[in-house]
Amino acid sequence: MICKSFVYRYPLYAVLILAFCHVQAFGQKLTPEEYIGRYGGEAVRQMRASGVPASITLAQGGLESGWGGSELAVNARNHFGIKCHGWDGGTYRKNTGADKDCYRKYKSAEESFRDHSDFLKYRERYAFLFDLEPTDYKGWAHGLQKAGYSTNPRYATLLISIIEKYELYRFDSNSEPRQVKRTEPLQNVPAGPAEAGDVCQSAAAGSSVFYKYSQGHSIYETNGVAYILSSAGDTYESVAREYGLFTKELLSFNDMKRHEGVLPTGTRIYLQRKKREVSGHDVVHVARSGDTYYELSQRYGVRLSCIYRYNGVKE
Repeated sequence: MICKSFVYRYPLYAVLILAFCHVQAFGQKLTPEEYIGRYGGEAVRQMRASGVPASITLAQGGLESGWGGSELAVNARNHFGIKCHGWDGGTYRKNTGADKDCYRKYKSAEESFRDHSDFLKYRERYAFLFDLEPTDYKGWAHGLQKAGYSTNPRYATLLISIIEKYELYRFDSNSEPRQVKRTEPLQNVPAGPAEAGDVCQSAAAGSSVFYKYSQGHSIYETNGVAYILSSAGDTYESVAREYGLFTKELLSFNDMKRHEGVLPTGTRIYLQRKKREVSGHDVVHVARSGDTYYELSQRYGVRLSCIYRYNGVKE
């Protein structure tokens, strides 16, 4: 407001004062500690929803945005240098040389963080990263460089240096939502495979992190992963809205690429990413007539890609 008022009253100095205000805005970057304090919670939320380590998100955000003070961060709330490819939202043109490159423009920094998670999750060249543990920040850093996120040959080294200097790996210990309380097995819920020694028995999960968001569903869990059973009229879109997820996100959690229309009542829909294995057990399933890999993936709460790999088969 001070800048605008001054320009209005002293029009001869408009260009000079506007330029001064512009420079001042870019000088207002945060310290690394301030940046981490401001966006650490958001990085953890994105980690819980997507599996991208919070340490990696914070290190990339700080590095790419100059701790919030870069041109893109200030003018486009873009903290990760993501360009416009396949983007139908707002745009920002940045003069990087002979041409002005197109970058994504967001309404808030939080939207930028969320889009960064989606950018990594839904591009094939980054898919291998999600087979790493969320605590393997070194593997993620080298994987991002290998996948071509940045052309800087020292990109992985820079990320690891930031993570270790500011101990960002401490955020990764929150990679899993808090554990739900197990109660007695439910009588009318698909209970999991009897041949697995009851290790994947479904249980009520009233203390799940998703419980407070649930409007018309009960929350259950198997293999430590929260899920619901669809009601009449449910779609993946409606369930995603109820729990504050992207539809693509929910489809990914359930090893689905697309699904249109109403779901059959009683369909198991996972609200978190399934595990790589049945936790704490070596489980062998003896196939019965009609079994499919996908159905077993949903029954055990284990990722379909892992079941394929364990059994030496291709999709």
